[in-house]
Amino acid sequence: MNSLVVPRLGAGERFALRPWELGDVDAVREASMDPYIPLITSVPSPYTEEEGAAFVRRQWDRAATGTGYSFAIAGLAAGRAVGQIGLWPGAHGRATVGYWVAASARGQGVAVAALAAVSAWGLAELRIPRLELHVEPWNVGSWKAAERAGFAREGLLRSWQEIGGERRDMYVYSKLALT
Repeated sequence: MNSLVVPRLGAGERFALRPWELGDVDAVREASMDPYIPLITSVPSPYTEEEGAAFVRRQWDRAATGTGYSFAIAGLAAGRAVGQIGLWPGAHGRATVGYWVAASARGQGVAVAALAAVSAWGLAELRIPRLELHVEPWNVGSWKAAERAGFAREGLLRSWQEIGGERRDMYVYSKLALT
């Protein structure tokens, strides 16, 4: 596959999406202590400095191998990473979006700003006709963020994904390119 370039994108007035840096390991450390994030991502748990750096390198490798775009979500004021959002192109004109926000940054509109930015870029610049994301029904903050960013809930996928050793239901959301 061809390598991809992870650009810098504005995400509202307070955040930016940018490539991961080794200095972002504090966000990875915080995410590793969350009871859920390591179950659904490649965030290491338990955390070590070596594993944190390996996580950042894996994000670089995703673009280098053409797998997808992994962005650090950073606050503009301090430049500190507070989460991750990725866009993973697939077959048939679809791409999947996934994200997490560190606990210390939740409730500040981080996910909404990041979702709006990455979806606008994916639909307009990459010309992907359909973006999808999956959220567990109990994760109200996440699915409300998706809805605020313009994603529409299409339905419930029963026993869609294994998480923590058990099959879980997922809401499926989409955002479509305007034609």
